[in-house]
Amino acid sequence: RGFDDVECVGTLDEAITSVESWGNFDMVLLDLDMPGMNGLDGLRRMVAICGDTPVAIISGTNKFDIVQSAIDAGARGFIPKTMPAKSISAAIGFMIAGEVFAPYHILQKAPESNEAFDLKPREKQVLSGLSEGLSNKEIALKLELHEVTVKLHVKTLSRKLNARNRTHAAMIARDHGLV
Repeated sequence: RGFDDVECVGTLDEAITSVESWGNFDMVLLDLDMPGMNGLDGLRRMVAICGDTPVAIISGTNKFDIVQSAIDAGARGFIPKTMPAKSISAAIGFMIAGEVFAPYHILQKAPESNEAFDLKPREKQVLSGLSEGLSNKEIALKLELHEVTVKLHVKTLSRKLNARNRTHAAMIARDHGLV
């Protein structure tokens, strides 16, 4: 099989069968959410079967802790589904050459630790509302607060999270597992 040949399967078990049948892949790329993966257990199974053949993860999830856990579990790399096709191709070539790949923008988001944000319980509740896409008024009704109080919490959250706006605060919260 050349670099341009691709074998596509729908489940981890089918991928394992394919690897065991062909045995000469340059690389194996597993979707983190494909049936049978069971989190990173599927990755560990495939790594054990593949020997020297690099195994990488592709996923729509790009949280730092998941990327780090995948690499710790033996993945040669981690490719977000949002990467452009040319970048994915380059990353695959990089991993086949023996290097470990993870996009810089994900590694840059290494959590300082959730405690570093020093969020109070009420701030976490407001942040949860922001992450649900609720307006200040909707959050106020849900938490039985005055709208002006929610507005102050949003301002404090933006400062603590170093967020440009409420949407950015919700994104930071998602990326750091705060909600």
